[in-house]
Amino acid sequence: MDRLANITTLRAFVTVAHLGSVSRAAEALHLTQPAISHQIKRLAEDTGVTLFRRTPRGLEITAEGAAIVTKAEAVLGAMADFQRSARQQGGRISGRLRIGTVVDPEFIRLGRLLGQLRTSYPGIATELAHGVSGDVIARLRRGQIDAGYHLTVPEAGAEAGQEALHTVRLADVTYRIIAPAGWDALVETDDWGVLAALPWIGTPEASVHSRLLAGILAQAGCTQNVVAMVDQEASMLEMVRAGVGLSLCRESIALHQRQTAGLAMCSGISVPASLSFSTLARRADDPLIAVLFDLLGSHWR
Repeated sequence: MDRLANITTLRAFVTVAHLGSVSRAAEALHLTQPAISHQIKRLAEDTGVTLFRRTPRGLEITAEGAAIVTKAEAVLGAMADFQRSARQQGGRISGRLRIGTVVDPEFIRLGRLLGQLRTSYPGIATELAHGVSGDVIARLRRGQIDAGYHLTVPEAGAEAGQEALHTVRLADVTYRIIAPAGWDALVETDDWGVLAALPWIGTPEASVHSRLLAGILAQAGCTQNVVAMVDQEASMLEMVRAGVGLSLCRESIALHQRQTAGLAMCSGISVPASLSFSTLARRADDPLIAVLFDLLGSHWR
């Protein structure tokens, strides 16, 4: 039972329990699938508990596994608190963090993160760089920022030849199609061919809007009818309100705009995405970046 103190084993167990897949857990933890499978097997042998059962939809945690996963989460949380406290007491964490941001600060809980960072680590200064998701990743790989938020396409893999990232998924995000007021009948369909032929407000290729639509439209075999281009969410909403065309929009904003501005919304289609936070994998253990991820975990856990 001495091996139960292995934090790597507990982290693998908790990640598989949350994601329901060894492959997704391996991607999230930047380990190989055999390494994750070995950790799960090892924990099962040490505890004598059957942790998961295999189903057509993936791995499903057993009742016995669910009973101990909360304990494993508590151990990981306590270890993170210990490490954060130790770093803070040491008083040696200082420097500058360059953080990439996307969409609005409230949505990504930026104010809370920066406030806690200032309180816990007064020696750390921050510099923010706002952009679209693809730009955040490009700046990260060029060394222009140290870490950053970005919106990701579900199941998107790493591009060949690109430096590995250390990424945590913070939240799932749903996008909806919004249209000018009075267009309700035009967007009351789930046919992408019909929707793509309508006028659209386009976004840069690096934006999550563009990447989400590119995959969907390619699968549907149709082309988006782009009549205008914007690179900011506020401008996009203003153009929809002005009657220019359709756009993707986060569901919470789409519902608010339908209520307050009378915009039309396609009720038959929703598009999933994720809010994530990344740094270069080789820099994940850098003390400055480590405290940033610790604090993110406490805000999004």
